[in-house]
Amino acid sequence: MASPFHTSTKPVPFTARSLIDKTRTAFSTLPDSRKTATSNNLKYAVEDAALSAFSVFFTQSPSFLDYQVRMQKTYGKNNAQSLFGVHSIPSMNQVRTILDPIPPQQVYPVFADISEGLHQNGYLDPFRRTGNTLLIALDGTDFFASEKIACPQCTRQTMKSGKTLHRHTAVTPVIVAPGQTQVVPLPPEFVQPQDGQEKQDCELAAAKRWLDAWGARYAPWRATLLGDDLYCHQDFCQRAIEQGFHLLLVCKPDSHSTLYDWLADFDRTGQVQVVERKRWNGKRHITEHYRYMHHLPLRNSDDTLMLNWCELTETDENGKQLYRNAWVTTHAIDDETVIDIAASGRCRWKIENENNNVLKNHGYHFDHNFGHGQHHLANLMATLVLLAYLLHTTLDWVDSYFRAVRGLLPSRRTFFEHLRALMQYLPFDDWDHLMQFMLKGLNGTIPDSG
Repeated sequence: MASPFHTSTKPVPFTARSLIDKTRTAFSTLPDSRKTATSNNLKYAVEDAALSAFSVFFTQSPSFLDYQVRMQKTYGKNNAQSLFGVHSIPSMNQVRTILDPIPPQQVYPVFADISEGLHQNGYLDPFRRTGNTLLIALDGTDFFASEKIACPQCTRQTMKSGKTLHRHTAVTPVIVAPGQTQVVPLPPEFVQPQDGQEKQDCELAAAKRWLDAWGARYAPWRATLLGDDLYCHQDFCQRAIEQGFHLLLVCKPDSHSTLYDWLADFDRTGQVQVVERKRWNGKRHITEHYRYMHHLPLRNSDDTLMLNWCELTETDENGKQLYRNAWVTTHAIDDETVIDIAASGRCRWKIENENNNVLKNHGYHFDHNFGHGQHHLANLMATLVLLAYLLHTTLDWVDSYFRAVRGLLPSRRTFFEHLRALMQYLPFDDWDHLMQFMLKGLNGTIPDSG
């Protein structure tokens, strides 16, 4: 087994302390819509409200603040203050009231700053794949739905019963790669009503706004956008290419009849290239059948984009089909690269399994209603959950104490169970103190900090 105290030779851009400091600094600039100095609501600073909410998501402990209030009474100090910098702890109802007017976009620069640090210091290099590009997967996920609770940021869906379903949906871009068990969350974009537009907002429109907001930052990193068939349409593809992105998008026959008509004509004349490979997956022999073709039209129009296309079909020894999918891409395809391109295209599922599924089912409770509010609260809370996930992923790479403790425990779940229990009963001076305490309790050797 590899030592849990192995440290990377890469520069260390962050530690637990510096990441929390960076978050606290960002929260200190959040706007305060409260105006009357006599209001009781001014007892707590916006920064304290944001840090308090964030601490709940970071510790994965819904009762974290309650325990810290009790600890303050017992010890005269608490972990919300020492670990997160909360000067005065508001109740969750007060947190919701204070944060409701704040748009989630106010928090996005923290995502950008952290991802920039990881990029500049080489931590994202293992995620480079097709054409030496980073793979950024885009997908929308619902995190709230109700027939009774609504806010101005909800989208509305009329059900067959005639009732209206109020929903919150986020496009959650993440950096993924084949063989990588972690993903790197980037700033989200929410599906919500847009000023001056009568048409209902949708996932694709939100993804276009994300391109406009972040293309200038992430495209220069040399990035390939991954997405399902929803994204494989001319206007989105054109916008992404103009921003400087490569594309690798699922392309289905039902929604791209012109492309597949051309493909059928080329197939009849034997011009579609074919590659076949056999492999052993540890249980059985798999046959991989690849097809590819260059310069096919995305739609039936004079201004259509001409993109490259490839398909992968997998069968077992008995000829039973195990998998089939096809993509269009801006990357050049040949007999060698088609295998890598298909592997990159397949890893789009990681945004479901290793991002959305983790967020909803592994302690983050992304689809739990932490507070809906009347303005931006639901989307802001979701953004803070995503930020906590990004910090955890980053700490696994860059903070030797955090990484060492995680390495000595059997699972993420166990780590947070230990963390919650300790922070409920004992006050710690700072993050290093907490991690060192855990290492000693696990009979571990304390590594060099950083």
